[in-house]
Amino acid sequence: MSNDSSIPSPRRRRIVILGCTGSIGQSALKVATDIPERMEVVGLAALRSVELFVEQVRTWKPHVATLADSTAAAEARARLSELGSGTEILEGEAGLCALATLPEADLVLIAIVGTAGLRPALAAIEAGKDIAVASKEILVMAGAVIMEAARRKGVRVLPVDSEHNAIFQCLEGRRSEEVSRLLLTASGGPFRTWPSAALLGVTPAQALKHPTWEMGRKISIDSATLFNKGLEMIEARWLFDIPMSRVEVVVHPQSIIHSMVEFVDNSVLAQLSTTDMCFPIQYAVTWPERVPNRLAALDFAQLAKLEFEAPRLSDFPALSLARQAGESGGTLPAVLNAANEVAVAAFLAGNCSFPAIWETVAAVMEAHAQESSPDLDAILAADANARIAAATLLA
Repeated sequence: MSNDSSIPSPRRRRIVILGCTGSIGQSALKVATDIPERMEVVGLAALRSVELFVEQVRTWKPHVATLADSTAAAEARARLSELGSGTEILEGEAGLCALATLPEADLVLIAIVGTAGLRPALAAIEAGKDIAVASKEILVMAGAVIMEAARRKGVRVLPVDSEHNAIFQCLEGRRSEEVSRLLLTASGGPFRTWPSAALLGVTPAQALKHPTWEMGRKISIDSATLFNKGLEMIEARWLFDIPMSRVEVVVHPQSIIHSMVEFVDNSVLAQLSTTDMCFPIQYAVTWPERVPNRLAALDFAQLAKLEFEAPRLSDFPALSLARQAGESGGTLPAVLNAANEVAVAAFLAGNCSFPAIWETVAAVMEAHAQESSPDLDAILAADANARIAAATLLA
């Protein structure tokens, strides 16, 4: 596999968190509080959440921090100056890249929603930093570019998504030739049992009520459509150097088994824990070691049962669209991701129906002129063009 579990980790890792005010970023700071002897926060970055960002900077006191939005950065700079903070506040994509390349950092956690984490991730890799990836979009869009850069620089790409982190734990350095299938588990979202005819009337409020996880708005909608799981299929293909044909999804409503690996001898290994993102974040930080924490342990006597079922591909076509994009490669995964982001935003704004999300993605993919071996500029151009195409369709 692409990660070598024989390589030892530092005793205490110095972490930059890109996306510190989001759900993953806040969970990462909980982990840092829980295991301070293993994790030191040296940099924080967010988009525009000034109030929480200022609070985090005052608590963690990094020498430098970034707000991508320049107006928010100016406000945070003024407030922190009044409070006597010595933290330097940067802004924009340049600020994110500067934070990603801090000389003192060992590991950069990419937890920025969407495509904004792509250039900072590449900057961190070029600076020789290990990256922990929670923003699946960067590997969906540019998996070949990211993984090739990581191989060239000799750095590790550590998965933070609970599903990919589970697979990472199950593999423990096994060769891809030993793997029969990667089995990503999906909760099925809030509409798992709804009849297909009812999906047309789904409201944003209903779609945001995830049955097992507390997540941000965009990822909650992706979970409801199953696009989240489709993106994870493409991400797994790159993280673990496995063909798309050997990446599958199984619906598991309890979300206790986070994913499984089936080996060529038909043995299956699974990783289980309570539904708390602190588990995969901690393992990414302390890997290859395991350390005690204060997280809740599983009580098997109370689990009662673990259920599994096949996804309803005809009613939730996101998985089929993602498989098509992942197998085609090139610029098509970036097109799928970009069109989905635009359609999700339209749905949340009340400007399109729930099924229109995947209908828009399918139409934009169908119209796209595929480029099979793109560089980063071509990927970003495909992303931009797909956004325009999706917005035009939705208008």
